[in-house]
Amino acid sequence: MSNKHLLTSLSCVLRRTLTLRSHFSFNSTRWFQSGTFFSPNVKTHHRLFPCSGLDFLGIHNIPGKCFTSSQSAEKASAKCWNCSAAAEAVPFLLCSSCRCIQPVDQSVDYFQIFGLERKYDSVVDNLEGKYKAWQKKLHPDLVHTKSKEEREYAAEQSARVIDAYLTLSKPLARAIYILKLEGVDVDEEETLSESELLTEILEIREAVEEAADSQALLQIQSQMQEKLKHWSNSFANAFRSRNFDEALKAIRRMTYYERVKETIVKKL
Repeated sequence: MSNKHLLTSLSCVLRRTLTLRSHFSFNSTRWFQSGTFFSPNVKTHHRLFPCSGLDFLGIHNIPGKCFTSSQSAEKASAKCWNCSAAAEAVPFLLCSSCRCIQPVDQSVDYFQIFGLERKYDSVVDNLEGKYKAWQKKLHPDLVHTKSKEEREYAAEQSARVIDAYLTLSKPLARAIYILKLEGVDVDEEETLSESELLTEILEIREAVEEAADSQALLQIQSQMQEKLKHWSNSFANAFRSRNFDEALKAIRRMTYYERVKETIVKKL
């Protein structure tokens, strides 16, 4: 099964399964070809977070610190709905005995799906490889002759793995997600109050609007990428030391630099 085929037939599933707000656009085939899955639309107002409820991450109802490795390890005692075989590992997405796809277990977080430690900087270079490996086991096309129940499980599991990959592969989305897992309130309705940052962003936007050509835009884009890298590292350090106030500050910066990048992409 080709990579393109793996994702193309999931488009209809995702339209029904993933709750996407108008700030984000989704095209699975285009993403696979270009490496881009979603992009926040730039707004002229100064709202901090581009998506209310973080529905696109599937985490709008995360109940605080409920996902720990020890708690999830206990779920290894779960049994297959089809053959009753005991789960051999967490996450239990696929039964190793009868090869049946299992129902979604919402207590398993996105890091666990890919066998990663819950650390901001723990995302490995082969995250895409892990994602593709899961899709080759969970894709709905693989169970089209199976029961309706298992076909539904496959659609749900496959969509959730896509959602997990989207979240962990993007520094900003990963930062917001991991704070949510820790029970930290990320105020998605917060407006920008840091005068220094507001001034900087307004100056950058003015520079983008007045850019003479694509070369000038690419130079600004490169500067934004460097800023994003800096604040992503700042978030990692703050999160590691449990300084959540500084972590939130880093998220504010990352959010606006991402918006500038999106504006530039539209103008190029």
